[in-house]
Amino acid sequence: MEEGERTGDAAGADGPDDATDTGGRPALADRRDVESVYQPAEDSDLLARAASERLGAGDRVLDVGTGSGYVAATMAEAGADAVGVDVNPLACRQARGNGVRVVRGDLLEPFRDGVFDLVTFNPPYLPTPEEKEWDDWMEHALSGGEDGRRLVDPFLASVGRVLAPDGAALLLVSSLTDPDAVREYGREHGLTSERLASEKHPYEELVVLRFSEK
Repeated sequence: MEEGERTGDAAGADGPDDATDTGGRPALADRRDVESVYQPAEDSDLLARAASERLGAGDRVLDVGTGSGYVAATMAEAGADAVGVDVNPLACRQARGNGVRVVRGDLLEPFRDGVFDLVTFNPPYLPTPEEKEWDDWMEHALSGGEDGRRLVDPFLASVGRVLAPDGAALLLVSSLTDPDAVREYGREHGLTSERLASEKHPYEELVVLRFSEK
């Protein structure tokens, strides 16, 4: 099945897929000769395992900020009907190359209401002062702003819209971003939460939180 057939009933549109900025110049990250797409790491694996253990065959799932497509591909291998979304055109290209159906878009904006049984998100969560941020795709994949929650909060504020009845969202957070504060923000937006999995590393603890509508 072609991508348009797979995502047409869930997504409103797919943005352009190019690797250059305006004027045809190479992307800033390319000019700096650094990676432009976040590659699977311990956080990706923890989220993928937690999601795969809770999937049913044919579940409609969305991986937000899919990057290379690792989490989406893992869920598809577990029997889910998976699609990824990423704002980075280079990530979309790489995910497609890895066999993942993907839409280019910002967080949940491309998708219709009540579509997904499960939504996963491994967001940029490193707390980073604005003056230390670099303007390239890898920075967007890593930096979570001053409190590490620049994309976490808008995701939680809107994820309920795309969840099917009894659907859930799995969010990967770090001890650096205050998981308790993240859960409280979700509660303020009508979501209940629980800790599903965690993994300790030298400088942080990674935690998978499950959110669902009250």
